[in-house]
Amino acid sequence: MRQILVAGNWKMNLLGAAGSSLATALAAKYPISAVEILVCPPAPYLVSVHARTSGSAVRVGGQNLYFAPQGAFTGEVCGDMLKDVGCSSVLIGHSERRQFFGETDDLLAKKVVAGLQHGLQVVLCVGELLSERQSDQTEAVLKRQLSGLAQVSAEQMANVVIAYEPVWAIGTGVTASTEQAQQAHAFLRSELKTLYGEQVSAATRILYGGSVKADNALELLSQSDVDGALVGGASLKADSFISIIEAGIQAMSLRA
Repeated sequence: MRQILVAGNWKMNLLGAAGSSLATALAAKYPISAVEILVCPPAPYLVSVHARTSGSAVRVGGQNLYFAPQGAFTGEVCGDMLKDVGCSSVLIGHSERRQFFGETDDLLAKKVVAGLQHGLQVVLCVGELLSERQSDQTEAVLKRQLSGLAQVSAEQMANVVIAYEPVWAIGTGVTASTEQAQQAHAFLRSELKTLYGEQVSAATRILYGGSVKADNALELLSQSDVDGALVGGASLKADSFISIIEAGIQAMSLRA
């Protein structure tokens, strides 16, 4: 049975004191947890957030990495650095990285390999634009974006999570219907089966992201191919993020 993962992407939000307070509240609430919990704060606060979550069920991840090892790459962060400050995971290919920073599938494939080489759990984000959904290109886009796994072996897939985030639902307040989410997740799982076989496909977790909130989390997480949530704005406050985690725990119990 796939364990539900609830991840919070803080993006470029929360200064040090607020982030530390949130991390402390989460760690106090979840010394242990039936679901996997991940928070991805801005890079300057990784150390302080890790210090406050250490020993709890809350893990810390980076929002991005560069594929090269340490060297002359001003402004970038490598996998060794993320590991060194306590990260166990990294987000790769978020739509904002694709949209605002021009990250291509070829570049992201290199980043995925780098993350895995450094022992990080890689969360590869995929998702279509509104115009692509309206023109029935969703499946073609998702298939293309899975080329970020081009250099990943079946064995390495044990440390890969896919996050489906329809771009039209990120930060807009519009959430994909449960049917839309399930359909996209089922398609991604079928593509993983084609790429890696039934065993890997069945074991790989696929998260939903895009305006996930306390009032829609349980319905989304109860879908058969939805294995968790990548949460944006609702992960910035303890009460709303905890409500989503609790929905994950409830959904996990329904799977048992």
